[in-house]
Amino acid sequence: MKVKVNAIHFDIAKHLEEFIEKKVAKLTQCNDAIISTDVVLKVVKAESFLNKEVSIRVKIPQNELFSEKVCDTFEEAVDLNVEALLKQLNKVKEKSAR
Repeated sequence: MKVKVNAIHFDIAKHLEEFIEKKVAKLTQCNDAIISTDVVLKVVKAESFLNKEVSIRVKIPQNELFSEKVCDTFEEAVDLNVEALLKQLNKVKEKSAR
């Protein structure tokens, strides 16, 4: 699976990029047919709380899944996105099994 991490208007720290790749790799445990994953990090309203926005787009054969969360930290937003995408992947798996 190819993981592309894109930070909008800032440089991403190496440890954050490694954290994201590790968390996103968990998605392959649920569905090994994932083609690619695009992660976009953005800071919205820099002077306020809940200003870290993370969106993750997962491409699988014949489908595309998306999740976007805004939290206090990028790590928290990535965790919540991965949880949401795991649920979506399980739904797709259940539907294809029918």
